[in-house]
Amino acid sequence: MGLGILGWIVVGLLAGYIAEKVMQKNHGLITNLIVGVVGALLGGWLAGVVGLHVAPGFWGTLIVAIVGAIILLFGLNLVRGR
Repeated sequence: MGLGILGWIVVGLLAGYIAEKVMQKNHGLITNLIVGVVGALLGGWLAGVVGLHVAPGFWGTLIVAIVGAIILLFGLNLVRGR
């Protein structure tokens, strides 16, 4: 059972916000949502590639999204050179 669109928005906002604080950045609400949702997709893909089985549901999705969002922000920092 999936989270639905509202669940993805909540997970995206939380993951983007947490990743923003971990990476010591300052983004807006919409950027946090985008970073969180893209991070969730990236984290899910990476978990599949390495064969990591994540707990289904809200908390498993949130953890994967946070890790993916942090990796995304780290990669963007490397590309931008900051």
